[in-house]
Amino acid sequence: MASYKPVVVQSFPKLGEKITQDTLYWKNYKTPVQIKEFGAVNKIDFSPIPPHNYAVTASSRIHIYGRYSQEPIKTFSRFKDAAYCATYRDDGRLLVAGSEEGVVRLFDISGRAALRQFDGHTKAVHVVDFLSDKYRIFSGADDYTSKLWDIPSATEIVSYSEHTDYVRCGCTSKLNTDLFVTGGRYVKVWDILKGGQLLVSLKNHHKTVTCLCLSSSGQRLLSGSLDRHVKVYSTTSYKVVHSFDYAASILSLALAPEDETIVVGMTNGVLNVRHRKHEESKERFPKKKRPGYRTFVKGRNYMPKQEDFFVSKPVRSHLKKYDKLLKSFQVSKALDVVLEARNRTPEITVAVMQELNRRGTLKNALAGRDETQLSILLAFLIRYVVEPRFAPMLIKVAEMIIDIYLPVVGQSAVIDKQFLRLQEIIEKEIDYQAELLEVLGMMDALFATMTRKKATSLEENKTHGILRVPEQATSN
Repeated sequence: MASYKPVVVQSFPKLGEKITQDTLYWKNYKTPVQIKEFGAVNKIDFSPIPPHNYAVTASSRIHIYGRYSQEPIKTFSRFKDAAYCATYRDDGRLLVAGSEEGVVRLFDISGRAALRQFDGHTKAVHVVDFLSDKYRIFSGADDYTSKLWDIPSATEIVSYSEHTDYVRCGCTSKLNTDLFVTGGRYVKVWDILKGGQLLVSLKNHHKTVTCLCLSSSGQRLLSGSLDRHVKVYSTTSYKVVHSFDYAASILSLALAPEDETIVVGMTNGVLNVRHRKHEESKERFPKKKRPGYRTFVKGRNYMPKQEDFFVSKPVRSHLKKYDKLLKSFQVSKALDVVLEARNRTPEITVAVMQELNRRGTLKNALAGRDETQLSILLAFLIRYVVEPRFAPMLIKVAEMIIDIYLPVVGQSAVIDKQFLRLQEIIEKEIDYQAELLEVLGMMDALFATMTRKKATSLEENKTHGILRVPEQATSN
């Protein structure tokens, strides 16, 4: 008997992610820590001084977390309704926050009660920040106004009413004590030195952008959105260099100094905290010294002489489990084995099906299955039947299954539901294919019309076999 030949698994090209320096940098974070807050997290702000605690504004509270703490180390809760936009001062000693009731409150980090309260807005204050002189605060509210406040006297300095919509975001200059910017939620980059020229408008999110922050180097801009994505842009080209995915819509985003920690707050009240991996932790366990490269290649290039005796060691091949079962003609068990790993290796499952089909035993392997085994097989078909790599083989498998199990349809609600789902997927794919054929026909007609027009214009310019040059071309 001829020796058994293992099943040949066809390899398909994979479109892998392009590995860049940004990919390596932004993927170098540990598994995220999830912290549940009392409500949607609308602002996160890191203290500018060590140990760089961060303030989380959610519901009617402001929680202060340590860098690695999973419970708040301090809480400010003197709010009648929702609190917004708790922000540190540059020296890390004061914290300012807006509120749903239209009041701006100033807190001392070492205390709990509010040091100052600024009344003047008639609607919710969503944005507050300190000016660079540290003695003034600006605020923006849903009453379409922006105001400047004096901290020592707790009085309003000036009010601006240029906005015609809610003021939901703002930023102060760290260089000019009189410069701040407010706006709505379109992400646009302006050059103030060129008279307010618009440099770029970022449209990479398909829902509202809710938060922005810069990396520690200032060379990367991060934006969070209700579409559950955080995009990382290069500040030189403003192209997306990396992206993070989250489980819910994002309302707030912050980076610790040196990008050591990235914290994201979501609408479901979850605080997602990722800490950067450190290189020294990777070298905690010393590597075992292994034989050098020369040990393995020693004697490989030796040419045997005429008087030498050449002894070759037979290479022993190890068969996979499904190959062993196929070798012993256990076709049904071989198919069961590859279906168990259906989520990881669909290529192997389809390759075994092709081998069974080549042998003429595929129908035998599919028959005689109980409800659980048939459900696993149908689940595999539902997932991969319309994938171009596997469709030819899996369509044949689906036809065989229908022929075999048609007499028992109606005896299991689970199997009946899977058959209906399989039918729905195939019908939808047929509709897609029909639409694509229609589009292809339109494109063929369009290209044919363009070619005919070009050929007709050339024919009109020919006279007695000589190409006539248009008068405009000769005049030019």
